[in-house]
Amino acid sequence: MQEGKIVHPVDEILPKGQLFAYGLQHVMAMYAGCVAVPLIIANAVGLSKEQLIYLINADLFTVGIATIIQALGVFNMGVKLPVVQGVSFAAVTPMILIGKTQGIQGIFGATIAVGLIAYLISPYFSRLIRFFPPVVTGTIITLIGVSLMPVAVRWAGGGVPAAPGFGSLANIALAFTVLLLTVIFYRSFKGFWSNIAVLLGLTAGTLIAWALGMTNFDKVGTSPWFDIVTPLAFGMPTFDLTSIITLMLAMLVIMTETTGDIIAVGEIVGRPAKQEDLVRGLRADGFATMLGGFMNTFPYSAFAQNVGLVGLTGVKSRFVIVAAGMIFVVLGLFPKAAAVVASIPMPVLGGAGIAMFGMVAASGIRSLAKVSFEGNQNAMIVAVSLGVGLIPLSVPTFYHHFPTWAQLFLHSGITIGSLTAVVLNICFNELGGPKVSAKAVAEPAAAKTH
Repeated sequence: MQEGKIVHPVDEILPKGQLFAYGLQHVMAMYAGCVAVPLIIANAVGLSKEQLIYLINADLFTVGIATIIQALGVFNMGVKLPVVQGVSFAAVTPMILIGKTQGIQGIFGATIAVGLIAYLISPYFSRLIRFFPPVVTGTIITLIGVSLMPVAVRWAGGGVPAAPGFGSLANIALAFTVLLLTVIFYRSFKGFWSNIAVLLGLTAGTLIAWALGMTNFDKVGTSPWFDIVTPLAFGMPTFDLTSIITLMLAMLVIMTETTGDIIAVGEIVGRPAKQEDLVRGLRADGFATMLGGFMNTFPYSAFAQNVGLVGLTGVKSRFVIVAAGMIFVVLGLFPKAAAVVASIPMPVLGGAGIAMFGMVAASGIRSLAKVSFEGNQNAMIVAVSLGVGLIPLSVPTFYHHFPTWAQLFLHSGITIGSLTAVVLNICFNELGGPKVSAKAVAEPAAAKTH
């Protein structure tokens, strides 16, 4: 192949069969996270079961569109990296507060407004990327992986810690069986089959659970074949200034987390994100959020859960994510297909999640291995940032006496840990002490000549 025709793995278009299999793997890995927010919001505002089902279908459909825009690039939007979009958990608390006073229409109105604001401020927010040298990005990637691990553990136990069967021997055994199978498939197979080890583990685990009576496919038979998602199906949205301000605070958290996720994926696939990439990615976030309000769903962000899958499989093509987006659109239009994916038991997802999220942390550690810790304060930056980021994971109620607006930031370990790393890097490497060039910060001590 001539030099001029070399295609970066991110831009490689794989055979259709591989695109579908890899895309389906991403869908199955993040499905539970996609439907969790609609479930929480519907219960909080008192929606009926039929309305809940509609919310889920609308979410899946819009997730697909948002993901395609982010990975493919449309007009001036989309980071063009293997980044999956999903409904953000950071907005759940303010949306519940809005829903209790303004109803579901108030949530959708605030979602539309903050999406537009996020779109407009993206060029300014993206300038923060200059504050993300390798010591900061490595810390953030590590923190993302560690922060996601409790999600996998909850899935492995059964999903809801308060449920009677949570942590049963059957659930834990099933989760670790899936983890073991995923590792065996990853180690034993080669090429394509090794790359879909997570998909094979999820499929095998679901079949085992079905044989043991731990799941069933009854919902497949009762779900309709086709259903159209209609914009503004719950009525005209309402726009309340207090609600918009409240949700905008959460949107700033979402934009910070998206920045970290985009930087993490860029490092993993070997195409570091630049400021213009971040602008496009954040614009896609804002547009997807605005679209979500019209399509009866909620704010969107880059889904950290899928960062680990990219690192684990080594499949870097953004067109795999485009395929995943197409599958989500189909799931949103064909509830029967969505019901098949929804039949995957939580412990099965947990087993795969342990491997995926652990891989994110491993990628962060690998990035930190390229950072020099000699003659500077980089070790303190990493130590304090990880420590602060792990506080809400260790004790979720630690900040419960703080004002509600402050809790939006403090309860997100990724956000507060990232901000800590940025601030400390400015203090230690830019303002205080000896000046350390970007090259020196990223240069391993072992690389020094003797």
